[in-house]
Amino acid sequence: MNWNEFFLVRYASEILLHSGEHLFLVSISITIAILVGIPLGILITRKPKLIRPVLGFANIVQTIPSLALFGFLLPVPWLGGIGSTPAIVALTLYSLLPIIRNTYTGITGVDPAIREAGRGMGMTDQQLLFQVEIPLALGVILAGVRVATVIAIGIATIAAAIGAGGLGVFIFQGISTVDNQLILAGAVPAALMAILADFLLGWIEQSLTLRRQGRRAGVSPVSGRIDEIFQSTIQNLKSKILSRTGLVLLIIPLACIVAIALHTPSKPLVIGSKNFTEQLILGELLAQHIEATTNLKVDRRLNLGGTFVCHKALQAGQIDAYVEYTGTAFTAILKEKPISDPQKVYGNVKQEYAQQFDLEVTKPLGFNNTFAMIVRGNDAQRLNLQTLSQSAKYAPKWQAGFGYEFINRQDGFPGLAKTYGLKFAKSPQVMDLGLMYKALDEKKVDMVAGNSTDGLIAKLNLVVLQDDKNYFPPYEAVPVVRQQTLKQHPKLRNSLEQLAGFISEKEMRRMNYQVDGESRKVEDVVREFLQSKKVGILSKKAEKTFY
Repeated sequence: MNWNEFFLVRYASEILLHSGEHLFLVSISITIAILVGIPLGILITRKPKLIRPVLGFANIVQTIPSLALFGFLLPVPWLGGIGSTPAIVALTLYSLLPIIRNTYTGITGVDPAIREAGRGMGMTDQQLLFQVEIPLALGVILAGVRVATVIAIGIATIAAAIGAGGLGVFIFQGISTVDNQLILAGAVPAALMAILADFLLGWIEQSLTLRRQGRRAGVSPVSGRIDEIFQSTIQNLKSKILSRTGLVLLIIPLACIVAIALHTPSKPLVIGSKNFTEQLILGELLAQHIEATTNLKVDRRLNLGGTFVCHKALQAGQIDAYVEYTGTAFTAILKEKPISDPQKVYGNVKQEYAQQFDLEVTKPLGFNNTFAMIVRGNDAQRLNLQTLSQSAKYAPKWQAGFGYEFINRQDGFPGLAKTYGLKFAKSPQVMDLGLMYKALDEKKVDMVAGNSTDGLIAKLNLVVLQDDKNYFPPYEAVPVVRQQTLKQHPKLRNSLEQLAGFISEKEMRRMNYQVDGESRKVEDVVREFLQSKKVGILSKKAEKTFY
């Protein structure tokens, strides 16, 4: 076996980095959930009227799909947007139910005889809570923390969709490139992390249970319980506090260490991207080019999601620039009807983005990435298919698979179906862009809406049907940047202008194929491309970026 090709070795440094990000998100979220959930659990044992609203809210949160919850948080001030903050908020909300419920169950499950004995000895409600009920319920409470931790580790993988990092970065990239090694690079460490957390917390929980049972062995019920509470209260309380403190001291310092390790000085420029291969490449290309031609440091927030996530993040100032497509901006953002004139589309987008959003649309990068209706190569050859008009004859026997945006956009499926008379056997399946290609290759669908520059077209021997009625508008790739950012960093404008006409459609397709077809790292592909272009006069600092 060539160990250099083994995915855990190949992605070792990235796995460590993203594992640290993942652990940071989970640790902070669980710590906050403990600090909020345990007091709420105690509160509803004292205020029965609050049981339904508190547990009802926690249950409702659990029923919301995790990706939807992240989406709901995007426009929320302070707590929303992209990055680690909304991820921590979402993970904390998901962790509350098992902690609140187990705290309530553990305390209300304490033997009433023990509680009455404490009251008979003159203990106040506060003394009864902290010296009797919580120590006896600690094992059950810890079981809730255990469940919440495992849930949080799993859900944290989705946080990569809003730029929070973590092991989900590998999973999303693996899905978009149909690369099982990348998926495993994210899934395996996440699974190991969940198993390890479950084992450690389970061991602590079991130790507490066995210790309590051991002290009770051989003692009569009433006298044994009274002796346990009143004769050994101090020793019992100390041991429980030490155990509980040990858990907290295990989580909090670890989270702090990870936070310090991951902390870097605030960076003046943030580059974002959507969640498919070409966008990752273009986002990385912007970042490396800016670093090489200016003195600016760049923070990458790639793989953020679809058009609207990136656009909202740009408007909110959470990213400073990303690459958009003129046809997408014209139809999806500005809500205009599709037109075929590239110059008119670009001019309108540039003008409206400046007036409506205070955003600068710079010159096109040089290639047009239009929507592509794609079928299997074998089917195209067997049926002699070349155009979309010809496909209308076979569509009633086909199953289509389209992305979320394509289903609803003005330049998407509704207009396409009307223009070409496409009527499929069933409603098109809505799926992620990366999954569409896999579904097409495995014959789960027969036609998908991809992009004309996608590398997977060549890798999977697929065929792009000609848009013979010129339905799709132009989709020239253009960097979009905040006007405020250009004012703060005057050198940035010149750096972005250097990218005008920089990438041909053939070059873009080749870079996509290098990532999708050859499973190469995005950073390496971009670095080699920029080197081949011999960009600018690099300073020594910039040379380190490339070499």
